[in-house]
Amino acid sequence: MNRPYCHSSSTTEREELTVHGFRRFRCRDCRRRFNERTGTALNRVQVPADIVFLVVFWRLRYKLSLRDLAEMFLIRGIVFTHEAVRDWEAKLAPLLAEGLRKRRAGKAGRCWHVDETYLKVAGKWCYLYRAIDRDGNLIDVYLSEARDMAAAKAFLRSARSVTQVEPEQVTTDGHTSYPKAIADELGTDVDHRTSQYKNNVIEQNHRGVKGRYRSTRGLKNFDAAHRFCRAFDEIRNFLRPASYINQTILLARRRVIHIQRVAALRDQISAA
Repeated sequence: MNRPYCHSSSTTEREELTVHGFRRFRCRDCRRRFNERTGTALNRVQVPADIVFLVVFWRLRYKLSLRDLAEMFLIRGIVFTHEAVRDWEAKLAPLLAEGLRKRRAGKAGRCWHVDETYLKVAGKWCYLYRAIDRDGNLIDVYLSEARDMAAAKAFLRSARSVTQVEPEQVTTDGHTSYPKAIADELGTDVDHRTSQYKNNVIEQNHRGVKGRYRSTRGLKNFDAAHRFCRAFDEIRNFLRPASYINQTILLARRRVIHIQRVAALRDQISAA
C-alpha cells in the first residue's frame, strides 16, 4: 500500500471505509491516517473515480462543453460544477496522454506524413503540428505559437523521442523549414518528399481535431490547448479499431475492441 507521508512499512488497516468505499489505513510511526486515494491524482476528490473517469473521457472524446457534462450528471443526481470538470481534465488528461504515448513506443511505421493546421488560442492563430504514418497511426502532436524552423525541429525531435523509430520517408508540404529540420533532427538519409497530393492522408486526418476544436468556440489558454489537443489525439488514435487503411472490421468486433480499450483507459486512471 502506498504510504504518502513517512514511507514506513508499519501500517494497520482500519475497519471502516471512506464515504466512497475506499480502505482506510493508519501509520504506526507517524500516526497519520490515509486511504487508498491519498497521494494520487484524485486525492480529496469528492466524486467516485469511475464518475471522474467518465467525465474526463467524454470531455476528450465527444463534443461536450464543461457545462454540458455538469448538467448531464446533475440529471443523474451527481452534483459538481463545470470548474470541477476543468480541474479533473487538467489532472487526468496528461496522465492518459503520457500513458498512451509510452504504449506507442516502437510501434509506428517508418513512412511519415507531416503537416500543420491552424487553431485559434486566446484570440491568436497557433499552429498544430501533427504526423501520422502510412497506416494512419498517430506519430505525434505539437502545438506551437509560430510556424518556423525552431517549431519544426521541436516537433520532429518530439516525434522521434515518443515513437523511438527512425523514419525512412517523410512527406511534407512545401514549407521551407522542413528540409533543414528533417536533415538536422532525423538525418540526411531520410527520403523527404514534398507533394501536396501525396500528403492528402494527413490533411484528411486533421478533420478529427478540427471538428472537436470548432465546438469549443476556440481555446482560451495555450498550455490547456496543448494538453487538450495531445490527449484528444492520443485517445482518438488508441480507440481506432483498424490497423491498416481500408481494413474491414465487423461491427461486433469493433464494439468489443472499444469496450476493452475504454476499460484499459479506466484502469490507467485507477492506477495513477
